[in-house]
Amino acid sequence: MAKRLSVLSGTVLIAVLVQTGVGRTQTISYADAATLLAKECGADVKKFCKGLNLGNGRIQNCLAQHQAKVSPACTSTMADVIASIQLRLAAQASVDKICARDAARACRGVVPGKAHILGCLLKATRIVGAKCSQAITDAGWR
Repeated sequence: MAKRLSVLSGTVLIAVLVQTGVGRTQTISYADAATLLAKECGADVKKFCKGLNLGNGRIQNCLAQHQAKVSPACTSTMADVIASIQLRLAAQASVDKICARDAARACRGVVPGKAHILGCLLKATRIVGAKCSQAITDAGWR
């Protein structure tokens, strides 16, 4: 049952991510996001969306239709998780640009490719600047 709720919550999260704005908060892993959503929204999904198939935003739409009845904890957790995941996605998309100068300085001779440069930057903690370091952390790669 917990595994099913995790999958369900993950699906809700992904569907909601596509339709919401970006907030600034700490990032969270997808597994932790699914766990939080299962914990805080599982009862609402079970109560209001029973029998719905996963995918195509069905659960998200269902919760939106019952927005006035959805628990405040679910609503708050959903907003926090969405903001965090979006920050993570934005960080993942921008690490290369933010860290380009640090990579050029600290990773000379490293074979090009994201994983190689990232590995170099993770090892070169004394050389990597604060912005690059934070971007790597926000991306969930540390």
